[in-house]
Amino acid sequence: MKKVELLSPAGTLEKLKIAFDFGADAVYGGVSHFSLRIRSGKEFSMEEFAEGIAYAHARGKKVYVTINGFPFNSQLNLLKKHILAMAKLKPDAFIVATPGVLKLAHELAPDMPIHLSTQANVMNVLDAKVYYDMGATRIITAREISLKDLKEIKKELPDLELEVFVHGSMCFAYSGRCLISTLQSGRVPNRGSCANDCRFPYEMYAANPETGTLFKLEEDDGVGTYIMNAKDLNLASHMKEILDSCVVDSVKVEGRTKTAYYAAVTAKAYRMAIDDYYEDRVNNDKYQYELQSLQNRGYTDAYLVSRPFEKHDTQSLDFSMQLGTHQVSGIVNEEGTHFLCKYKTLPNDELEIVAPLNSYVEIVDNEIGTTYERDGRTYLKLKQLLAENKKVWEEVHSGNVNPITLPTKLPAYTFLRIPSSEDMGTQPKK
Repeated sequence: MKKVELLSPAGTLEKLKIAFDFGADAVYGGVSHFSLRIRSGKEFSMEEFAEGIAYAHARGKKVYVTINGFPFNSQLNLLKKHILAMAKLKPDAFIVATPGVLKLAHELAPDMPIHLSTQANVMNVLDAKVYYDMGATRIITAREISLKDLKEIKKELPDLELEVFVHGSMCFAYSGRCLISTLQSGRVPNRGSCANDCRFPYEMYAANPETGTLFKLEEDDGVGTYIMNAKDLNLASHMKEILDSCVVDSVKVEGRTKTAYYAAVTAKAYRMAIDDYYEDRVNNDKYQYELQSLQNRGYTDAYLVSRPFEKHDTQSLDFSMQLGTHQVSGIVNEEGTHFLCKYKTLPNDELEIVAPLNSYVEIVDNEIGTTYERDGRTYLKLKQLLAENKKVWEEVHSGNVNPITLPTKLPAYTFLRIPSSEDMGTQPKK
């Protein structure tokens, strides 16, 4: 049986490496404003993207290039140059969103596999066949599609690869095709510059057009006003259903602008879920322990396993974002010898070690600190905060640029975390 692909976001070169180290089979990302995440496109230079592709291919992994914006006529010549430039880097596929860009990409890079973006809103056999006949090798289906409809598409088009989102932000729009941000702030979601207006709280008013009277509608206690704020998708506990269907070729995590910790934890959690499925040892609590550590808007299983009219819990009405169960306190450097502090750290704080799957953490007790295991997890306590420059600190805080010495070498990009507390942020909790 061919294993399903785990596809993770790569908003920067560092996040690309982290996603692979923590279990991703492939990543997606882009350069320039033709990618639907302008911010991450700006953070990825052509040179870094080329380095990322080389890094992936050296490890038998894949990189898919996002060229999934909706271009204007004035941009078409620039788009042609961009497609040719990206093709020279020899990625593993282009992700595009429109028939015209699909056709253009085929003309300019005829050997490049084409994946159709979720923004094309494919939900049925008819549309899937049109894009398949145009040359799409994979379709990233609409976020609103069901497993039943996926089975119908695969039955009619067995050679067409199907990719589905399993985790990350959901939009108050059809597969992300939103107009709200454009209307309110002039930032166009379908060209990569969404201002996330749907995440704001809104006050509601009633108006009488005959008299011009306007009055505010008062909400009941406990009823929030984040009326367009969709919860985050989380299908880790449904991986058995998804993989039992035998029609999904790739499961995708959203989040190119999320943190490096997000890239690591989502890759690790879904890697465990996928591998455990094929070993017939599913443990949903294990995956959710990791995913609940992330900041989120509340989680929903959305529409893949339930129809939209059956769902009544997909909106997070009470808050825009809440803390996860854990806070990142440090990230280990590529050499594995030191870490940079990401939150206030004191000697003898208990820091949980979040390392890539199947990596080795040595159990030690020396003058720098100790590592130990408890309840199947590995922890670190530092006896002293010894910086790389040999200075000893009484405490270190986020923003301190002095790498702190570890008592033993840890895998590159290992994260250190502690349980969250109420005073760690200003975001309202549910």
